[in-house]
Amino acid sequence: MEEVDMERVYVSLGSNIEPVENILAALWELQRMDEHLHISSVYESAAVGFAGENFYNLVVSFVTTAPPKHLISQLHAIEVSRGRKRQGKGFDARSLDLDLLLYGTIVDESLKLPREDIVKYAFVLLPLAEIAPYLVHPVLGKTCAQLWEEFDQSAQWLHKVEIATIDDLRINNGQGEVNSLISSGQE
Repeated sequence: MEEVDMERVYVSLGSNIEPVENILAALWELQRMDEHLHISSVYESAAVGFAGENFYNLVVSFVTTAPPKHLISQLHAIEVSRGRKRQGKGFDARSLDLDLLLYGTIVDESLKLPREDIVKYAFVLLPLAEIAPYLVHPVLGKTCAQLWEEFDQSAQWLHKVEIATIDDLRINNGQGEVNSLISSGQE
């Protein structure tokens, strides 16, 4: 596997099936890739494209040397580990959805970089703008804060929710503590 320089990446996370448990488990797995995750707030939003339970969404950032294709494969493996089943095209309920939004300044249509969801969905753009307001979109040439300011914020509702954080997981030293955090009401 060819190594690349350290690159900052941004990944969106979403779940509407046991969202707290699945998001915490995903954060734990991502933290194993880079212990210095930058994590946005978690936002609840309505399902898009189908009638279903609301989603919890957030964005994380970290640095990696993994090439983009390898990183996407790692993200898919985390999804599968949480019960994600890819059933054709279209929107449906998801135990976990991890999408690589940005990989440094790479623009690559075959890898869907940068991901068009950034400017399409409030539940992606707001958390991204929260953790990287001055990050410049590699195609549009605008900062995430500018993109959020220009976004039709009335078109999609978001509600900030509090759940346990990766710091709670670090303090408790391990994945085995995810269930106890959820059941103890620290979500």
